[in-house]
Amino acid sequence: MVFRLVLGCGSFGHSLVETIRRDSGRLLVLTNEERRVETLRSDSINAKLADPTNATAIADAADGVDVIVVASDIPGQNLASAKAARRAFPEAQLTVFTGEEPRAETLTALEEVADTLIDPSTAVTDYIIERVGDTGLRLRRLVRMLRALSGKLAVVTHDNPDPDALASAVALQKIAQAVGCSADVVYFGDITHQENRAFVNLLDLDLRNLQRGADLSEYAGFALVDHSRPGVNDQLPPDTNVDVVIDHHPPRAPIDARFVDVRSDVGATSTLLTDYLMQLGYKLDTAVATGLLYGIRVDTKDFSRDISPADFEAAEFLVPRADSSLLAQFETPSMSAETLSIIGRAIHEREVRGDVLLSGVGPISDRDALAQAADHLLNMEGITTTLVYGFKEGTVYVSARARGTDLDLGETLRDAFGQIGSAGGHADMAGAQISLGLLGDVEEGSADSLRQILTDVITDRFFDTLTSRPGQPVESVYSIPEFGKQFFDGEE
Repeated sequence: MVFRLVLGCGSFGHSLVETIRRDSGRLLVLTNEERRVETLRSDSINAKLADPTNATAIADAADGVDVIVVASDIPGQNLASAKAARRAFPEAQLTVFTGEEPRAETLTALEEVADTLIDPSTAVTDYIIERVGDTGLRLRRLVRMLRALSGKLAVVTHDNPDPDALASAVALQKIAQAVGCSADVVYFGDITHQENRAFVNLLDLDLRNLQRGADLSEYAGFALVDHSRPGVNDQLPPDTNVDVVIDHHPPRAPIDARFVDVRSDVGATSTLLTDYLMQLGYKLDTAVATGLLYGIRVDTKDFSRDISPADFEAAEFLVPRADSSLLAQFETPSMSAETLSIIGRAIHEREVRGDVLLSGVGPISDRDALAQAADHLLNMEGITTTLVYGFKEGTVYVSARARGTDLDLGETLRDAFGQIGSAGGHADMAGAQISLGLLGDVEEGSADSLRQILTDVITDRFFDTLTSRPGQPVESVYSIPEFGKQFFDGEE
């Protein structure tokens, strides 16, 4: 729970207290004006009569303070309070109001001690609240943690990263570098989707591709973006000590990290990183702004799904700083022969039950093609849910899409496959990975056995989960005949 301490309470401070009292957490006002204390208490605001310029009095009045706001109308008093606050609680976020018409030397001294300085001639209420509220506190904690690292930070995306993960990772790298922390953007797997390759190449992103079992000893810290657990959708050792997690997917399990910012009410992780950059006043270069804007557009499907006001605000900030011609090039890359082949196989091998379509495409070399196939099949008349799966190097990959249904695909795939693999995503876009284990080495003569096992694992688990959800009509999906007979009979 956030503890906010307000020192001094002039006319500006009183207005500020009236606003921030609505935030979650604890609030205490210290002032040497007895009448002000009585007024605040009559409004059910916790206030104490104490000297707000005395470090001992401040420390005695409160403990475990996260945010301190110095808010009298007198510049000299605010300077004394700020210095005392810094001595009493050196790790707290310190926001200081300059007061009315401060002298130049006072203003200079305030700038040296405060984390954020508020000038009454330019102060805007939303701007101030942003810096003393939860969002400003998150940024303060992130910066403090990055500065405390004793070496290089590895910013890790999920496997086979998409634009949202890549843009978020690069943005976090820029933030780390801005506060004096060296950082690499690293990923496992491949970037095979043609739009993602175009994204990396056109923006000239500096990425490091790691192999499973890579030596990671050069890194003093690890940050996960667009996912939240080491060893789940990345190839880090599961016991890796994680320093930072920034994600917009709802977690399936508790997150163990020094700094965690998971906000599932926004449409993209890029939105969260844009929020940080806006607060820092970071001067964005065109490549980073373009990448973040595209990350938001992709994960919200051009602002048509899982969208929030924060996504629009981030986009408003990014649009004038982005390169629209590059955005157009990301969206119209050439399609590989492999992708066209998998889409064709998915169409040919489709099985439809009610408004649900499943298709097993067999062996693949480009797992991103499964997502494109699932998108294409969703355009078929009468279809609201698609699931396409194939296998590569001992792993079954599943990609699912939904439209015009109350089904939550992310939760459905987690329930169906979470105990035997990894799964997750959004209500209308999700995926899963399941290891074949020893089945990956099955000889050609055992293909029928493998096909049957995959049918049981993928089809039965998906439909069992689907039909167990409230409001889902069982007869619309569950008369399942032998599925995928041609799964291994066709051309590989």
